[in-house]
Amino acid sequence: MIFLLLLLNTMTGISQVLEDLTLNPSIRTVLLYRTGAELTPPILNFGTDEKLTLSFDDLEAGYTPWQYTFIHCNADWTPTDLWQNEYLDGYTDDYIRNYKSSFNTLQPYTNYSIEIPNREISFRIPGNYILKVYPEGDPDNPAFMRRILVLDKRVTVKALVRQATRIDERFTHQEVAFSIFNPQYPINEPYNGLKVVVLQNFRWDNAKFNVKPLMLRDGELDYQYTDGTLSFEGGNEFRFFDIKSLRYNSERIRSIEIRNNRYIVDLYHDKPRAFKPYITEEDINGSFLAKTDDGQDVSDEGEYAWVNFFIPFELPYPGGSMFVVGGFNNWKHDQSITPEKGRMNYNYARQGYEARLLLKQGYYNYMYAFVDDKTQQIDLSQAEGSHSETGNNYTILVYNREQGSRYDRLIAIEIMEK
Repeated sequence: MIFLLLLLNTMTGISQVLEDLTLNPSIRTVLLYRTGAELTPPILNFGTDEKLTLSFDDLEAGYTPWQYTFIHCNADWTPTDLWQNEYLDGYTDDYIRNYKSSFNTLQPYTNYSIEIPNREISFRIPGNYILKVYPEGDPDNPAFMRRILVLDKRVTVKALVRQATRIDERFTHQEVAFSIFNPQYPINEPYNGLKVVVLQNFRWDNAKFNVKPLMLRDGELDYQYTDGTLSFEGGNEFRFFDIKSLRYNSERIRSIEIRNNRYIVDLYHDKPRAFKPYITEEDINGSFLAKTDDGQDVSDEGEYAWVNFFIPFELPYPGGSMFVVGGFNNWKHDQSITPEKGRMNYNYARQGYEARLLLKQGYYNYMYAFVDDKTQQIDLSQAEGSHSETGNNYTILVYNREQGSRYDRLIAIEIMEK
């Protein structure tokens, strides 16, 4: 059990990093966004009336009494040593009471939803939170967990994204350069108390953690690195497909059929782009949007379909595996073949990698990623190439451990686009 392991790790002095995970295979299409804006990350401004909407489907259908709670975390997503009543107002856990059964779909499911914070539970302090959803009375067996950022803005960040400075990264990487201005907010220990995290397309797997200031000036902390410290592979524009309607073939869809009482969607075969020139295309930077044009409400009328992916390669890459990744599966990967993890098989007869994923109706961005068996790091360049011109979103998170405090306060978030 995850939280039994967490307890054992705490007793032995080892802190466990908590993250976005879906552990119950029946749970699909977990959405967490600012209410009214489906493509926004789960960020709240502390002390305001802003809400997040949580929505998810349970393919077991029927009714399950799901409970939820929150865990406050440090900047590195290890749990703080605070008691829950120190960071939560109201109850420390509650039930998800809003649910409805799927209507007129081949795949039965039950959709659950809730807004947070709410009258039962709200946040007492800012910072990092893990939302944990679990079956009634079984908190050590979470169905899924998701990150939430609660911002208490105290400083200003001015940033830009530019072509990488280093010669060997000049045409393949992008560099984030920024300064933090704190004229009214004292930062007593900028090298130890201040912690900065930089994200690309809100991915946590390749985030830059605990970045230190390069230079200190009066009221300004300079992070204008040129040595690769804050450089990211530019990657490529995201591939996409649109299954908002299953009644006709959209641009990237080769066929839609019903077989054995389920929808089967074949995408047109993709092509490797590692050695192709960069082409500008519109995308949503790896996100996905759950939506149906075949009904009124995707939450209970959205259909599920098995989507077939294929990309040709003469031979399989040695020393690792190929995956389909994106925001729809939180860039997760492992060596098992599961519908959400996106692991691909190499088909020698077809000379290429193939995968079949069960996905809800909507609009999806995705990429093909090679994952090394030893490092377990995602490498997009093998199949997608990497270009400094690519459009990407970058997010800068600034935390400060105030004097005498026992947690990292999130004091700035800056989001920009290349």
